[in-house]
Amino acid sequence: MSKQQGRHFLNIPGPSPVPDRVLRAMDMPVIDHRSAEFAELGKQVFEGCQKIFKTKGPVIVFPSSGTGAWEAAIVNTLSPGDKVLMVETGHFATLWQQMAKRWGLDVEFLPGDWRHGASPTEIEEKLRGDKSHAIKAVMVVHNETSTGVTSRVGEIRAALDRVDHPALLLVDTISSLGSVDFKHDEWKVDVTVSCSQKGFMLPPGLGFNAVSDKARAASKTNKMPRSYWDWEEMLKPNANGFFPYTPATNLLYGLKEAISMMLEEGLDNVFARHKRLAAATRAAVTHWGLEVLCQEPEEYSPVLTAVLMPPGHNADEFRKVTLEKYNISLGSGLSKVAGKVFRIGHLGECNELTLLGALSGVEMGMTAAGVPHRAGGVDAAMKSLEDADKSNAPTHLKMVKP
Repeated sequence: MSKQQGRHFLNIPGPSPVPDRVLRAMDMPVIDHRSAEFAELGKQVFEGCQKIFKTKGPVIVFPSSGTGAWEAAIVNTLSPGDKVLMVETGHFATLWQQMAKRWGLDVEFLPGDWRHGASPTEIEEKLRGDKSHAIKAVMVVHNETSTGVTSRVGEIRAALDRVDHPALLLVDTISSLGSVDFKHDEWKVDVTVSCSQKGFMLPPGLGFNAVSDKARAASKTNKMPRSYWDWEEMLKPNANGFFPYTPATNLLYGLKEAISMMLEEGLDNVFARHKRLAAATRAAVTHWGLEVLCQEPEEYSPVLTAVLMPPGHNADEFRKVTLEKYNISLGSGLSKVAGKVFRIGHLGECNELTLLGALSGVEMGMTAAGVPHRAGGVDAAMKSLEDADKSNAPTHLKMVKP
């Protein structure tokens, strides 16, 4: 096979493309992880993470995947037999639920259609009926990577407050943190779970837990066994910039640089950019005559767009044609939606031109694969971006039609 020229378009919803600036930051000699130089790196990373999570509390960084961070959240706060409330928003919510069951938790799993986020109203009703406070935690996925649906965590917190329920709030922000606004302290989240390879724009390998005082108190009395994942064993050396075991040193160099990039752009600008690119993607999908999987506009994901294939056409066959002809990777449908949807990632290091290049690959791929569609989706996306640019321009620079 001949090698395709040009940079590969990685438009899956994570791992996201790693910026050259972050790659260069990681291209460093390994240093002594017990040295003063490393301690300074550690302190800078911990402080930077607090800004991204929007918390004044500790952010614990594990050498792990997001799945490890899921497990850390469970084993540090809950005990075997505890009842927890979870919501079926998609593939990853289902996997977290399966993990909770394996740890011996009594999971009430509210069914969902994979086209909507977690319902604050339904959660409130369940908690209002829990007069004995048997439910020890509410566990939700903020941005469901398999469906392109973002749940309204702030409203879920308000629901807990309205019924004055003491349950812990555990939130998976694996595909949202750094791309979608998230307020750990303001929303009184007890454990926020995340990882490195999405909004942080790093390779896989780091898992995060941001923890509240309430969560730390629970960790001192819960009965779940842990060793590697123990928060307190991490927090003691973290206070001086160190880890209890060998950390992923060069990923931490990259993390420091990625945080700098986000703060230089400004978090509000980062979030606005993701919303702008997501809207342009949906404009293209709608023009093509295809359907966005998410059905609630208020829950459209800024991170990715999941697209339903027309009847009689397989998403994986389309993805294969598009990869082979145009060197672009699109996300596959998972479990219940396997073969039925493809996912366009527009997170991390993505701007207007890289998005338009990706959408061009999708549109040409549909033609090559014989997928029925209306040509001109890229033009619709361009118009969406141009309109957003005009509306955000300073008054004295706004263009006036002749």
